This record gives sequence, C-alpha cells and structure tokens, in this order.
Amino acid sequence: MRRLFDSLRGQLVLLIVAALAIAQAVSLFLFVDERGLAVRAALGFEAAGRAANVALLLEEAPSSLHQAILRAANSPLVRFELSPVPAVDHGSHADGGAVETRVRGLLGGAPDREIRVELHTVEHDILPMPHLAAEMAEMHLAMMRGEVSAIEMQVSIALSDGQWLNVGTRFERPPLQWPWVSFVSFGLTAALILITTCWFLLTRLTGPLLRVSRAADRLGRGEAVDPLPLIGPGELRDLTQAFNRMQARLTRFVADRTRLLAALGHDLRSPLTALRVRAEMVEEAETRDSLIASVQEMQEMVDATLSFARGMASAEAYETVDLGDYLRQLQADMVEGFDLDTGDRIELRLRPHSVRRALRNIIENAQRYSGGASVTCQHDSEEVRILISDTGPGIPEDQIEQVFEPFFRLEKSRSRETGGTGLGLSIARSIIRAHGGEVTLANRPEGGLVATVTLPREVAPGPQERSLQ
Repeated sequence: MRRLFDSLRGQLVLLIVAALAIAQAVSLFLFVDERGLAVRAALGFEAAGRAANVALLLEEAPSSLHQAILRAANSPLVRFELSPVPAVDHGSHADGGAVETRVRGLLGGAPDREIRVELHTVEHDILPMPHLAAEMAEMHLAMMRGEVSAIEMQVSIALSDGQWLNVGTRFERPPLQWPWVSFVSFGLTAALILITTCWFLLTRLTGPLLRVSRAADRLGRGEAVDPLPLIGPGELRDLTQAFNRMQARLTRFVADRTRLLAALGHDLRSPLTALRVRAEMVEEAETRDSLIASVQEMQEMVDATLSFARGMASAEAYETVDLGDYLRQLQADMVEGFDLDTGDRIELRLRPHSVRRALRNIIENAQRYSGGASVTCQHDSEEVRILISDTGPGIPEDQIEQVFEPFFRLEKSRSRETGGTGLGLSIARSIIRAHGGEVTLANRPEGGLVATVTLPREVAPGPQERSLQ
C-alpha cells in the first residue's frame, strides 16, 4: 500500500479523491441548511394561510360557532384563540414582513386592517405547550426528543367585530440530514473520474515514464536497449526521444573508444614482434636479456589491453543465477581455493562470464598478496554485497583509488609473477560498473584488505509495468 501511494499514479488518485471528498463535504455543509430554511418558510406560509382562512371564517360565521371553529382549527403545531386584546402588543418585526404581506393578501389586501407578526427563536430542552391537550403535548415532545431549536411565530389579526384573532405556532428546525443520494453521487463521480482520469490518462502519463526509467536502469547496467516508442503527451514524447538520442550517442561513443583500444593493441603486436627479433640478435647477453624482458612485458600489456577491450565489447546476455551455486562453481574452477560463506539463497541477474572474470581478478589479486582469500555474501532488498577479504599487508590509504587505474601497480618490480600487468582491478571495476554496481577497497582494522563488490538486485516488474508489456 505504501508503495502504491509513493507512485505518481497513487498520489494523483489520493489527491483527486481527497479533493472530491472535501468539495462534497463543503457543498453539503453549505446547502444542507437550505433545506431547513425552505421547510421553515413553507411552515410559516402555511400557518399564515391557515390564520387568514380562519379569520375570514370567523368574520362570516355567527358568534355561536366561533369556539367550534377555533377547536377545529387548532392542531399540535398551531393554536388559535379569540381575545379582546392582541397577543402581539407592537408592530410587526422586520422578519415578519413576508408573513404579514401574505396574510393581508389572503384577507383581500385591505390596507386599514391591522396585522401584527412577531418571530423569535426559542431553544429549550423541553418546550412548554400549554395550548395543547396533555396527550397531544406528550406526543409532540416525544417526536422532538431533547434539545430543540425552534422558530416561534405569533400573529394577531384585527377582526371586523373589534376582537383579535391570536395565532401561535412553533416549528422546529428539521434535523441535519446527510441524504444517501449525496453519497451515491459522490461514489459515482469519484469512480467515473478515477476510471477516465487515472486508468486512462494517467496510464498515458506514467506508462512512458516507467518505460524510460526501466530502460535507463538497463542501459546503466550495460544491457542493449531498443529505442523506446514515442507515445503519450508531447512532453513525454520529447523526453523519450531525448533518451533514445542519448542512448544512441552513448552506445556509439563507447563502441568507438572500444574499437580504438582494440585496434591500438592489435597494431602494436607487429612492431613488438619485430623488436623481439632484433633483441634476439643483440650479442651482449645482459643487454639482450634486458631488451627481451622489456619487450615481453610490453607484449603482456598489449595482450591484457586486447583482453580488456574484448570484455568491454562483449554483448553477453543477462541470466538469473543462484549466487551460492555460482560462487561455488567459481571456487571449483580456480587453481587456488578460497573460503566461501554464501549465507541465504540469493538470486541475482547478471552476465555470468563477465562477472566471473571480475571476481576471479579480485580473488587472484587477494591470493597473490596474502596467500589466500575469504568470500562472504550479504544482501538486502536492493543490493547484494560480495566481500572478498585477505590477510595481506593492505594498501596505503592515499593509494586505494589509484590501484584501479590501468597499469598502476603497488609492486614496483617488472615481474609479472609478483606485480601483474596492473589491469586486473581496472577490468573488474569496469565490468561491475557496467552491471550498475561498484567495487570498493578498504583496509581491515585487524589487518589485510576487504574488497566489496556491490551489485543491484533484479527488481521484479510491478503491476503497472506488467500491464504495459
């Protein structure tokens, strides 16, 4: 899961879903009260309409029917009563102007009729309702349950006989509701956006990026990489085209330098052969032996250079090997043995012959200077480390990097048996670096030297990469 949200696609998906959720929550928060306002307005206008109708009915009916009319009009939410004095002892509130206008319009629009409206908010744990019968009040309170925020409206309407019709009503704020339709709408919107944006547009975005990343990794290991297809948005096509150009230039550059090195080593053979023939013709024995030794050393350096060039130019295929079996086979093939501790089973993707040559050079170098070598393996999720240790004299700290330079030798004699050609570590580092790894040297505190060969582990293609192949 962590790896998913660490990717570009995962982060964009999370960002889109979070933005949708926040927008939906803000929308519900802003508009959920619109429902309450609409309900309260509808109840207020309904109460105003009922008050106007009752007023008209009272003015047209005989006084003997007035109480019957009031009892029939009363309800759990609206109460009506006749009184010689108005319940609202002042003019209408500004908030009641719409209610007053509606009542006056229903009563014929007479401008001289006095109508008073009072609105105020009431918040109580229990709302007193003395105008209701006990059983009606109990039922009403059971429906409200707990703390209630209500709007109380009182309307006083002057009747033609001099009395006042006092109307009292109270309507609670409707409870906050999150309609399931909103959640369904959110789910459908998110799914549609994720399908169209993430699994289509983002695939066109992340797919080429993933291809370039994998190709760059393979190129860094020295693998042959075919030109990548130019797909996706324009910026990604430009990036892919730039990578293809870079790959072609690097491949051409390395190939040209390798051919130059091989040609130089090959062409030096003929003059060296002629020099050896002429050296054999020198009569003075001491001078002749010295010249022959010098020519022999030059011949060995040329052979090593050609070998190095052939190794750089090889196009060996990568294979996945069991590192333990691989090192045990190398141990069996070498003339001088070495101690080996491979630890856990490790699978590694490499060029078997090239890496065998690099490891052989390092191990032989340890055996030459200390008489033996010890090889151990360590690994984690990203890389494998092969440690080649010896008990020799070590290397001066200021010369640890110099030993990797071509033809550099710590041993200053001209003997191949004691000093070699000075190309072994150079060849080993070139091969390992071509695999995307590294070779480092360090003096051991207890004496001797340890060479650490680090190789990247093969990364298995993830679901996104497999979907692109």
